[in-house]
Parts: sequence; structure tokens; C-alpha cells
Amino acid sequence: MTQTATTMQAGQTRPARTAPRRSWLSDIPDLLTRIVAGLIAAAAVSYVVGFTLWTVVISFTDSTLLPEYSFVGFKHYFTLLRSRVWQVAYFNLTIYGLGFILGATGLGLLLAILIDQKIRAENLLRTIYLYPMALSFVVTGTVWAWLLNPTIGVEHFVRSLGWAQFNFGWLVDRDMAIYCVVIAAIWQASGFAMALFLAGLRSLDADLYKAAAIDGASPARMYLRIMVPAIWPIVVSVLVILLQTAIKTYDLVRALTAGGPGIATTLPTNVVYDYMFQRGLMGAGSAAAVMLLLSLLIVLLPYALFQRLRRGKGGGHG
Repeated sequence: MTQTATTMQAGQTRPARTAPRRSWLSDIPDLLTRIVAGLIAAAAVSYVVGFTLWTVVISFTDSTLLPEYSFVGFKHYFTLLRSRVWQVAYFNLTIYGLGFILGATGLGLLLAILIDQKIRAENLLRTIYLYPMALSFVVTGTVWAWLLNPTIGVEHFVRSLGWAQFNFGWLVDRDMAIYCVVIAAIWQASGFAMALFLAGLRSLDADLYKAAAIDGASPARMYLRIMVPAIWPIVVSVLVILLQTAIKTYDLVRALTAGGPGIATTLPTNVVYDYMFQRGLMGAGSAAAVMLLLSLLIVLLPYALFQRLRRGKGGGHG
């Protein structure tokens, strides 16, 4: 009898436990978060895309202080391309961009390699090199304007030491003033490049260093032939970031040289500001802004394509 009861109990199936029903009220916080995030994203996209399209439309009109919608075609674009100020601005941008990008990248890489040697006071040096990034371009431009001013800066200081023939008047020299902007920009951005390069070098496998040392590679050869190629995606990212920074530079020039002497250090961003806010020529200023945007797209679109191809290859290998 006992065995039969036991068999009957074993044959019986226990009822499955049902999960407690989740109240729809518990989904409200997550839903509200999604709604708020969506509204913020939609507002940001609408703001950027909407005003960009509006600027493009205005560039085809003769708008001055207030927008007018009388279509004039590519008049402002042709006028800009024939303008000496615009030509000088883009020539200056070429000099400034090449000097700034190559200088900041080279100096940043050199500093990263030096710090990667596990030197003493590494944290202090990293802080010192990164400190300029905490400053705005306005502060940087103002400080360097003092340093490079012949009457109160480096030239005045060296002459006060007894070297009466010393001259360093680049800031007031039409041919050399643009290089003052380059020097100030390199000083500010090289710490940023150093931080990215150092992070890349520190992320590499220690076996690379050991293998190179076993093969007898010198430190210079090891970094140039092995380490730098290994962090090539970071190098490309630094170059692109610095290039778009160079194209968008405005406040550094404004604080350091105000575009002078004459128009010797004027950049395209200064031309945009001059047309829009000093002359009140909204149509011409919008055309200049659109051309500046096209310059940025020429930089960013190939970089986006490069990143997409790199991810695709990574996914294919995976």
C-alpha cells in the first residue's frame, strides 16, 4: 500500500510556477527615459541639419542684416573664389594646417615615446604637457601675443640681458606672423596628441617589445618600424582631429594677431566672421561658411570611410 502511494505521488506532476506578472507601471521610468533621450536627439539633429540647410539656402541669396529670399545663384561663391582675401585665407590655412598638424603630431609622438621609457616623475610631466589643453585658444593667443610682442616679450627680455642686436619680431612681420600662430597652436595641441599616442603605446602587447629587443632593434628602429605602425589607427585619428581643428580655428588668430598684419594671418573662419558680423553681408558670409563646411567634409568623409572599412575587415577576420 505504501509503495503504491509512493508510485502515485511520483507519477503526479507538480504545477509549474508562474512568474509574477510585471506591472505596466514599472515600465514608465524606462519609457520616459527613452522619450526624453529621443526628444533631445531629435532636437539636436533638427538644430544642426536645419540651420545647415538654412545657411545653404541663404548663401544663394543677397541677404544682408536680415534674410532675403531673392535667388542670385552662385554669385557669392564666384565672388569669394575671385576675392584676394579668400585666396590669402586659404593659402594661410594651408601653411597653418601643415605646420600645426605635422608639428603637433611629431612633438606629441616624441613626448609619448620619451614618457613611455618609464621615466621618473612621469605623472608630473604628463600633467605639464596636458595643461595647455585645459586653456582656451583665446587664453593661448593672448599669452603668446605677450611673449612674441617685440616691446614686452622675448625680444625685450633678451635685449635687457645685454644682447642689444637680438631681433625676434615675427609677430609684426607679414611673412612670419602666420608661423607665430603655428607655434602657439602646436604648444596647445601637442599634449593632446601625446596623451593618445601614449595610451596606444601602453596598450600594445609587451611581447612586441621583447621580440624587438631580442632581434637587436635599436629603440628608434623599434618605435618607427614596429610600435608606430601598430598604433596606426590612433595616428590617423589624431591627424583627422588636428586637421578639423585647424580648419575651424578662429579664436586663436583673433586673440594672437587679429588676422594681421594686414591680412597676413587671416583664415577662412575670420573671413566668415567678417562678412557675417562686421559687414552685415549674410549671403556672402553664408557662402563662405558653406565652403568651409565643404572643406571639413573633404576631411571627415574619407576618415569615416576608412573607419568603416577597418571595422569591416575586423569583422571579417573575426
